[in-house]
Amino acid sequence: MASSGDWIESRCQRDHLRKLLPEIEPFATPKPEQLLERILTIATNPGDLILDSFAGSGTTGAVAHKMGRRWIMVELGEHCHTHIIPRLQKVIDGEDKGGITESVNWKGGGGFRYYRLAPSLLEKDKWGNFVINKEFNAAMLAEALCKLAGFTYAPSDTIYWQHGHSTERDYIYVTTQTLTPEQLQQLSDEVGDSCSLLVLCLAFRGNAERFPNLTIKKIPKQVLTRCEWGHDDYSLKIENLPKAPKKEKVQTSLFDEEDE
Repeated sequence: MASSGDWIESRCQRDHLRKLLPEIEPFATPKPEQLLERILTIATNPGDLILDSFAGSGTTGAVAHKMGRRWIMVELGEHCHTHIIPRLQKVIDGEDKGGITESVNWKGGGGFRYYRLAPSLLEKDKWGNFVINKEFNAAMLAEALCKLAGFTYAPSDTIYWQHGHSTERDYIYVTTQTLTPEQLQQLSDEVGDSCSLLVLCLAFRGNAERFPNLTIKKIPKQVLTRCEWGHDDYSLKIENLPKAPKKEKVQTSLFDEEDE
């Protein structure tokens, strides 16, 4: 059972959030910022990275930010948009006057990036083969691998194996198929002697050295196992909030605008 002191602190936290975000109904039992301050003081040092996998109303991130800690928060609920983002914007803008603001002399500053993640780009079909997730399309995988391989993503409207290029005669082709010797021979014939083609596929059979105009490689494992929608490492669309305007620095900024 919570003590009366805890109940009073929680009620004070609700009053604080009502003043900070008057148009939003706070959670029934928000964790007091003072409680998170005690925990972070005991368990962390300034500059440490704090992870909260169940962000709730964003108290952990707000307190960590004010205390000079870096932070990552994860939240599946819609209150990520209704509670957390508006709250952190107030913290960064120096408009949050409650919680531990006065005790740590917080004046505002810093910033954050917001990402929306979705399911893996590739999934296994009923035969155990990797295929592109039905929620996505082949162009996303091709664009991702073009960047990883150093090619410019520029798919041809007429030639199926031209997904991108590095020069006027050097192309890239991406497929999740396992290519047979017959398919590779057909590709080699279509590419011709005047061009070269990097083929990125799930797997291939036969002797790749038979085709001097083809460079055949398997799709990297880190793409198959970790490429997810929302990772800017793969040139996929992400959602970013506008960067906070620069303010006169009154203490060390946690997240300079140049940081990724």
